Amino acid sequence: MHPTDFLVPCSKEILLRFGKSDSQRKEDNTELQSLVMVKINGLLLKNAQNIQYCTLLKICIMPNNYIKKMDPLMFCPHLVKIDLHGNQVSQLPESFFWENMKSLQILILHDNAIGKEQNTECLSKCPRLIALTLFDNPVSLRKNYRHSIVNTIWSLKALDNYVISDEEIIEDWTLPQKFKAQNKKIFIDLCPASESFSEEMKLIKEVTSKINYILAFYSPVIIIQRWIRGYLTRKRLKYVCFCYFILTNILSFSFL
Repeated sequence: MHPTDFLVPCSKEILLRFGKSDSQRKEDNTELQSLVMVKINGLLLKNAQNIQYCTLLKICIMPNNYIKKMDPLMFCPHLVKIDLHGNQVSQLPESFFWENMKSLQILILHDNAIGKEQNTECLSKCPRLIALTLFDNPVSLRKNYRHSIVNTIWSLKALDNYVISDEEIIEDWTLPQKFKAQNKKIFIDLCPASESFSEEMKLIKEVTSKINYILAFYSPVIIIQRWIRGYLTRKRLKYVCFCYFILTNILSFSFL
């Protein structure tokens, strides 16, 4: 028998078995339209068919299968996280697919077969994408891979389990060791384990908060911007306080 003979399609029964509704009540888990999370790990799935009927889906976790195409997810516009690592995806969908993903924040695609750098450019159309993994794809072996990705997807803040350094954005800018790209201080786990939908949503918020926290202390550009805003705020408040002092004195003298 050929190995592909063991692969199974993504049936409605499988989705309902491994899917979760927002309410967690069993009676609400009878239709695909009620599912907000699907988690199917290593079930030898050969496709993602029928998932297009999960129109309220927010979390899609289907790693370590044999899925080649992401296109069925186009009809799930509420997705916040997609995890398809360890599959056989070689071609990303076109720009209109990502334009429709207005809530997508985390995209996990490492250990696939994505080879063309031009194919990743369409991800720039995803307006809220902040975290992405592409390591162990052929594209990640290309020269200046990280520099190219971070300067194409402007919303991105973390790539391949490392928060993006200013050194990677601004070409030929050499920074002290503390702010260096891919140092241990800016490491972050982009796909922590979880079981329930509420846990997953909580983890997404925690990952987002941690990314912003790291940037606040390890991005020279953000640090300088914070200093400038603080200086301008203090200057403005000083002027307001001075005007208030003058005004109160004028009013006090007018009543004498």
